Amino acid sequence: MEVLYLLLPIALLVSVVIALFFLWSVRSGQYDDLDGEAHRVLMDDDHHPTPEP
Repeated sequence: MEVLYLLLPIALLVSVVIALFFLWSVRSGQYDDLDGEAHRVLMDDDHHPTPEP
């Protein structure tokens, strides 16, 4: 039973830290454009100049 006095505050602290990181990522725009990077990879320019001999 005594271990709960240690584990409960640690679990609450970790969950608060995770929530703060999540809120920071949402406010900084990390989730604004979820499809942009996927389309950019697919529509990448595949033109590679041939090296001169």
